Amino acid sequence: MKNRFVKKGVIAFVAGILLNILGYMMKANEMDLYGWAMTLGTILFGIGFLLIFYSLVRKVEYQGIKEEREDAKKMNKHKLQVK
Repeated sequence: MKNRFVKKGVIAFVAGILLNILGYMMKANEMDLYGWAMTLGTILFGIGFLLIFYSLVRKVEYQGIKEEREDAKKMNKHKLQVK
C-alpha cells in the first residue's frame, strides 16, 4: 500500500476488530475488563474507517485538480492557436 493513510487506516481497522473480538471473548469468560477492550476496539475501528475514507476523498480531490489543470492547459493551447 502506497498511501500512508490507507496503511494506518487498515492497521487501526483490523486492530479495532480484533479488540472487539477479544472483548466479546472476555465477556463470555466473565472477565471484568472486557468493556475497556471493546471501547478501545470501537474507537480504533472508527479511526481506521475515517482514515480509509479520508484517503479516498484525497484521491478523488487529486483527480479533480489534475483534470482541471489539464483542461486549463488545453484552453491555453487553444487560445494560442486561435491568435
